[in-house]
Amino acid sequence: MDLTAFAGEVGQVDPVTIAGASTRGGAVADVRCVWAPSGIDWIQADEMTVGCGAGTPVDELAEALAGVGQRTVLPPGGTVGGALSAGSSGVRRLGDGPLRDALLQARYVGADGSIVKAGGPTVKNVSGFDVCRLLVGARGTLGFLGEVIVRTRPIAQHSQWFVVDATDPVPLQVALHRPVSLLWDGLRAWALLEGHEADVLDQAERCGMVLTDAPPPLPPGRHVVRPGEQVSVGRRVGAGSFVAELGMGVIHADLDAIAASPIDPATRVLSDRVKQGFDPTGRLNPGIVVG
Repeated sequence: MDLTAFAGEVGQVDPVTIAGASTRGGAVADVRCVWAPSGIDWIQADEMTVGCGAGTPVDELAEALAGVGQRTVLPPGGTVGGALSAGSSGVRRLGDGPLRDALLQARYVGADGSIVKAGGPTVKNVSGFDVCRLLVGARGTLGFLGEVIVRTRPIAQHSQWFVVDATDPVPLQVALHRPVSLLWDGLRAWALLEGHEADVLDQAERCGMVLTDAPPPLPPGRHVVRPGEQVSVGRRVGAGSFVAELGMGVIHADLDAIAASPIDPATRVLSDRVKQGFDPTGRLNPGIVVG
């Protein structure tokens, strides 16, 4: 399906939802559903960008980019549009940065069925309000992504997870030089290190870490706290029943075990005003509340 046909489907008068691979929440139940265009349009390895349909599977994109020694920061699984709309960075965020930085340009379909271009193929060509950052994490409530240009990164020469016993992760956090990810469950710490193999192995040895095949499985439930509070919150939850992304303020645990932070009323008012401006009648993904 091309973008014009996709826009025509979205622009009908009734409420509408969008689905990808249904790995990050999926479509709203009992609402007319549409699917975004898929397929890789081009890869510009020298510019470190790729253009594709929002319905393109992330794993398909990763395989194509691997052929030129590059990757994206999109978490594996699902579709490109689904990953961007959900807006949750993977456990590599400490090294890769936030997911919102990955989207350079989007052609999306608004609530009236019009095709809107936001952003530009390179950062230096963009001026004005950054709508792309607004779309990432909006879960399709402001517009449905159709075609995107995403920033790529080189694949590291060597990448390896390491683990070490650690009831207190702070000394390790201080000692490690630019880990891509640092996870802690109250008993052990896992670090993803990348770079030249000799440097990676030397750093791990100096920190007393040993090789491991993979990071720990993440418990269901994702909560955000202040990065400086992660250790104290983790200890309150209980060792072995959470996984914290150190430095990021993210704790994966049963949310009933962590006191939810109330949403600032001013933030809710602003979010509602943005939604009203983009989708006055509430057609897009009705019932989904962001924030």
